Formats: sequence, structure tokens, C-alpha cells
Amino acid sequence: MTIGSPVSGATGSCVAPLALGAMLLTGAAPGLSAQGAALDRAPSRFAPYNGIRVHYKSLGLGATAVVFVHGWNCDLSFWREQVPAVDGRVRAIFLDLPGFGRSDRPEVAYSMDYFAGAVDAVLRAAGVEHAVLVGHSMGTPVIRQYYRRFRPRVLALVAVDGALRSPFGDTAQTARFVAQWDGADYAQRMSGMVDALFSGSADTALRASVRRQMAATPQRIAASAMRGMADPSIWRDDPIEVPLLAVMAEGRNWPPEYVAYVKRIAPGVRYETMSGVGHFLMLERPAEFNSLLDEFLRGQRVIR
Repeated sequence: MTIGSPVSGATGSCVAPLALGAMLLTGAAPGLSAQGAALDRAPSRFAPYNGIRVHYKSLGLGATAVVFVHGWNCDLSFWREQVPAVDGRVRAIFLDLPGFGRSDRPEVAYSMDYFAGAVDAVLRAAGVEHAVLVGHSMGTPVIRQYYRRFRPRVLALVAVDGALRSPFGDTAQTARFVAQWDGADYAQRMSGMVDALFSGSADTALRASVRRQMAATPQRIAASAMRGMADPSIWRDDPIEVPLLAVMAEGRNWPPEYVAYVKRIAPGVRYETMSGVGHFLMLERPAEFNSLLDEFLRGQRVIR
């Protein structure tokens, strides 16, 4: 799970192929299905955070919630297929990290710690006291950073095809990889990465929708968030002592050695692999993903 060499053209799939790309999530695909209608109807709310507004939507009531955190260059609508798994059963919070979706786009360093603070601002504004945090791609290091900072509020974590160990190589490799997103060929690299993140059987319309949404993120924000993910200080080996579900796409991005690492830092982890899917597994096969999420949430006794 390291970046053998900086990606060029379409080589960058999730982080080295995944590690990165996979860690990066995407945005929603409008019109995918009617599954997310409740999310569409939910009113937009905004939480104050360090002088900006962070956009979120809330389904249901209660001080305990399942909180969905998107990945790189995406927004909350990317979770629309998960609405049936939670709507009417538990309070659910869907948020746009700063810089993405309808949240403000300040001139700041978009670090994982900055994002974790934004998640906390949303939960405080929404009156959520305890949460199960679900993070896809870049959302995984975000929720882990949240766990480090706000441990008493975390009931459990769900990592969705996102890294818990640095997907980057050595310092020089990391610098070259990150620098690519500051270049004039940003749009081409983005398109190539999106194609590499999907399975061969992925729906063409879904692919196109994701490509459009990811490309719409301002380059300065995308590059800054990539630098935030490359920060070695967030990739510590500290233990995860709350229940953890990892749902990963089968493939070379998550070799047996990585699985062993996750089991070492989180001995009670439930590690699930989905075959025949790409990085956006919760969109490619939502029923299968939702079944795994449902079983885990039942085990935590947070859904009815």
C-alpha cells in the first residue's frame, strides 16, 4: 500500500493506485436512483466553524447519529444510496467538508485535522453527542483524526475503501506525487484517476457523473487536501480501541500485509472485502454494502 512511483496520466488509481485515489472519494451522482430522495428533501443546515459555514443535512432525531464523511473532491450526495440503510432507523448526518459541496471555501490549509474540527462543529450544531463515523477514501483519515481528538464522542468507526496506514512512499516520492496536483494538467490527471478507480463493469453514467463532480473542485482545494493527506503526522500507529468495520474493494491495493496491519492496530476489527467492485463500492453495489453496514450498526445497537 505504498506509492511505488508518482502517478502519471491515468496511473493513479486509489493511492498508488488506491492508496491515494482510493483514499480520495468523490462526489455524488445526481439521478443515480430514487434511493436518496429523503436526502434531497432534507433542508440544508450550516454549522459555524472558524469563521466559515459547514453545510450538512440531518435525517431523523436523537443525540446519537451515524455520520457520513465523504472523500477527496466530493460532497455529501455521494452517500445517497446509503439513505435506505439509516432513514427512519437512526439519526443520520451527511456533511460537506469545508472546500466541497455547499460548504464555504476559505483560503486555508485543508488538513485532516482541519476537516476533523469541521466534523465536530457539525455534530455540535446538530446536537449530536455520540456518533458512529463512516468515512470513504479520504474520509477515513478524517474520521480517524476525529477519533484521536474527540474520543469520548465516538462509538465506532467504519472505513470504506480508505487507508489507515500511509499509502505514500518515501519523502521524495510523496513530494512528487503531491506536486502533480498543482500542475497545469490537473484536469487530465483527474480524469485518468477517476477511470482507474472504477471496476470494468461499472456503469458508464456513474463513471461520467463522478468524473464531472470531482473535476468541479477548485484545484487549489484539491491540491491542498492532497498535501493534507500526505502529512506524515496523521499516519501514526496508535491503536483504535472502538469497534471498527473496514469494507474494502478486493485487489492489490490492500494486500495481506495491510490487512494484518489493520488487525494489529484494531484487534477487534471486522474486515470485509467486496469483489468485482472499484473504489466506489457503495455506489456500484449499494445493496451489498448496505447489508454489511446494517449488520455492523445492529451490533453496535444504534439502529432499530
